[in-house]
Amino acid sequence: MSGILSYGACIPRTRLPLAAIGGGTAREGGPEKAVAWNDEDSITLGVTAAIHCLEGFDRAGIDMLIFASTTLPFEEKQAAALAARVLDLPRTTQTLDVTGSTRAGTSALRAALDAVSAGSASRALVIASDTRLAAPGSGLEARFGDGAAAFLVGEGEVMAIPQGFSAITDEVTDLWRPSGHRFVHAWEDRFVVQESFAPNMAAAIGSLLEQTKTQAGDYDRVALVAPDARAHAGVARATGFESDQLQSPLFGRLGNAGAAFAPILLVAMLEAAGPDERLLLADFGNGANAACFRTTGHATTLSPRRGVEWNLARRRVVSDYDDFIKAKGLAPSEWEAGTNPGLSATILFRERDDDLGFLGQRCRSCQAVQFPAQRICETCFAKDDFEKVRLSDRTGTVVTYTFDYFYPTPNPPTVVTITDVDGARIHLQVVEIAPEDMKIGQEIEFVFRRIHESGGRPNYYWKGIPKPEGPTS
Repeated sequence: MSGILSYGACIPRTRLPLAAIGGGTAREGGPEKAVAWNDEDSITLGVTAAIHCLEGFDRAGIDMLIFASTTLPFEEKQAAALAARVLDLPRTTQTLDVTGSTRAGTSALRAALDAVSAGSASRALVIASDTRLAAPGSGLEARFGDGAAAFLVGEGEVMAIPQGFSAITDEVTDLWRPSGHRFVHAWEDRFVVQESFAPNMAAAIGSLLEQTKTQAGDYDRVALVAPDARAHAGVARATGFESDQLQSPLFGRLGNAGAAFAPILLVAMLEAAGPDERLLLADFGNGANAACFRTTGHATTLSPRRGVEWNLARRRVVSDYDDFIKAKGLAPSEWEAGTNPGLSATILFRERDDDLGFLGQRCRSCQAVQFPAQRICETCFAKDDFEKVRLSDRTGTVVTYTFDYFYPTPNPPTVVTITDVDGARIHLQVVEIAPEDMKIGQEIEFVFRRIHESGGRPNYYWKGIPKPEGPTS
């Protein structure tokens, strides 16, 4: 029996109050959206969601990774291959990017489930992540939010079994982003809802109900992607779902997370569902997808995950709109970023175990851990006698730190530390902490983030955050 084995989510900690958009005054307790900060993007959010999803599972058994996003940092360079390297997956893992539509997340999940069912993959990891931008001050800016979700698909102790899928494809110029543009554009709202969203969602849901010989009232939880609350309520009425069936669309807490929106809502349903519940999920973008699942007894036996509610509870409010504009690189500057050749691709290749995999080495003679890799053991002086060890899922302790007020960041200073990880001393930036809260002995969890952009491409490394309380802490 194949299905969903595990899930994870990543919603960036930073929240922008909707009232602050355009320079307004933020209201405590008002609606807000989640925003990726200057060192976060679709890759980093997706990797973090995958780490949460894979907690307790053997990564060596994964032989497929599908990465879904409309905001991949490269037009020709595979995000899935980068994520596989960062996650320390086997080199034999099949990798695939799915993009071009906000339905990419649910399409990727269907492809993974089909691959496992057909036997072309044993265990597949699906990542859906988006960080879409709308023009500053536009109506879309208040609706968009950033986030990621991940699912492990395979056979065994599955928590949710797929029961059916349907898809409706439609060619409508409703939302689009031309090649080379930063901002998503939209046609008039009423046109989008009446001519694209409402009929396509109704058609996909109707097709699914007919295929599975079910009715709207048969489902315990229903998640509907929608551009806003009015459209959400309208499609729910049109398709016959009652309010007590509906999963919150998280308007005013998350925002529309593009290709990750429907997967995040599926995570929210899974973390709240009990055994033998029917779940229905409907997604939108150049048509609509609909899928249904039935949960099993393992829905409540899976060890606690860092899901939607855990992520939403962790908030860092940025009420100054100018800070948001600077973090997104939208503020005018003297020099355009990325106008030099960038870092050496040869060096990046040689150091990818250090920079991407965050792989240290353990001396086979004395068991001492070192980072970065070198030929001589610093402890017993043994030569070329090491085994690789993954450090990204360990906990570090700050040994010393300093504040750098010159390193470019929207909110100086940058906190720079020497952090101990099982005896290895690592030079590391620490983020998501106020300078006054920094202290020697601070426990650190590792997150994959952007360091800077050079040569027109992002460069990644690992950073530290104060170790949060939660299922995997």
